[in-house]
Amino acid sequence: MDTLPEPRRATLLLCLWINLLTLGCASNKESVLPQDGPAMKQVFDEHMTALQQRSGVKQGSGSLPSGGVEHYAGFVREAANEINTVFTRLPNPTLVMYIFPHLSGEERSPVPGYVTTFPFYQTLEYALPGEVPPTSNKPE
Repeated sequence: MDTLPEPRRATLLLCLWINLLTLGCASNKESVLPQDGPAMKQVFDEHMTALQQRSGVKQGSGSLPSGGVEHYAGFVREAANEINTVFTRLPNPTLVMYIFPHLSGEERSPVPGYVTTFPFYQTLEYALPGEVPPTSNKPE
């Protein structure tokens, strides 16, 4: 009985294993996802109709109220609330560091002392509404 040398047998087994693994990629979209279902708009319309029937609210074709802007109180951008932001920026202190005069590089060239600044936190952080008391932007 003729047998293959060990390196050749390992290569053959590896090729066979790769072929078996790639067989799983041989499917298509139609066999994995059903294509005969309802359209997305139809699903949305049915959901909104069911919500309206449960809440007893009659509305127009969309999900927004049909008349008036009183429904949007507190959410509409106006000149009165434009300056006051909902998500206030948290303080990010600036750190100041003094670099002493030194010699730099292989050439040992002199570098004079200087001051540099950088923020304490790497990213800007914002508070959630109600976490920080509102600040007044009125001049004193």
